Amino acid sequence: MMGPFLPKLLPLTDIKWDELIGLIARSNAAIARYDGQLTSIPNPRILLSPLLTQEAVLSSRIEGTQATLEEVLEYEANPKVDISEEQHSDIEEILNYRTSLDLAETLLKEKPMCLNIIKAVHDQLLRGVRGQWKGRGEFRRVQNWIGRPGTPMEEATYIPPPPDRLMDYMSNLEHYCHFEEKDQLVQLAIIHAQFELIHPFVDGNGRIGRILIPIFLFERKLLHTPMFYISAYFEENRDAYYARLRAISDEDDWLAWIKYFLNAVVDQANRNSRKAVDILYLYNNLKGEINELTHSQYGIQTLDSLFSRPVFSSRTFMELSGIPKPSAARILNCLDNKIIRVIKPGKGRRPNVYVFPRLIDIIQS
Repeated sequence: MMGPFLPKLLPLTDIKWDELIGLIARSNAAIARYDGQLTSIPNPRILLSPLLTQEAVLSSRIEGTQATLEEVLEYEANPKVDISEEQHSDIEEILNYRTSLDLAETLLKEKPMCLNIIKAVHDQLLRGVRGQWKGRGEFRRVQNWIGRPGTPMEEATYIPPPPDRLMDYMSNLEHYCHFEEKDQLVQLAIIHAQFELIHPFVDGNGRIGRILIPIFLFERKLLHTPMFYISAYFEENRDAYYARLRAISDEDDWLAWIKYFLNAVVDQANRNSRKAVDILYLYNNLKGEINELTHSQYGIQTLDSLFSRPVFSSRTFMELSGIPKPSAARILNCLDNKIIRVIKPGKGRRPNVYVFPRLIDIIQS
């Protein structure tokens, strides 16, 4: 049986920087381009909010949830929809992920990154969902391990540090978060991997580790807002993700992990940039189209509502937009089968549920 793995303390002293020069340049350039796109968007919180939901879906999928973006958005539009208990649990975990990232941003505006912020975000992540009784908001006091469900520790594929060493490692990680490393994206690669190697919580380590990525970029001012979505790359390259992390504990191969992570940053920064451009282009084009179709003074409120919730009920539309009920009903009727379409007809007191297909297509591209 393998024993607990004891990672190196940070900073690492044997990084082969000369082998990373090209990737460092490309990843930093890609992040800078993406941040430029973010700053050009007048209201990124509204326009890019569905991308955050997609990130929550994909990050949670890595941990085994099965809910899709459409299912999450439809549930938000109509929480009373009949779904299985398993689907409900999946969706609640995804919504918690999104709320946890918002909480992290709020806390970072009050104080620097610290262990208390990480614990607060973890508390929010597991609140009211599966795993909520597994030390929510607290670092573990027991030995955990990684393996197939139901696998005893004797058959584990990885055993993190024992609980009596945990705070030494987490304190070291906290200090490293504020260390002036030669390159901040390499530093972020190391932070993410070290967090996963330490595995400080009983549950939720993967999701917290991925939340650390955008909030580090935000705190270090590499991004003006923590809207960076990397889980698509990890999910698409899941086997390589785990293999590169395992190679750190098995072979002390930090270099391969850092290269993998920087490639992920390049790929996702470019994808994020393209989606941000496409969303802004769609937003600007629809201003005139909505005005032409509705001839309404509520054109901007309508537009912002569609982008913040691309799947919505007629009731949700009125609440988000603040448009009076008669005007809202007329606007939805004008847009139906042109910009939006009904996916669930209303019945009795249950409202229609609509989708904004053009935005969904961009998000999932």
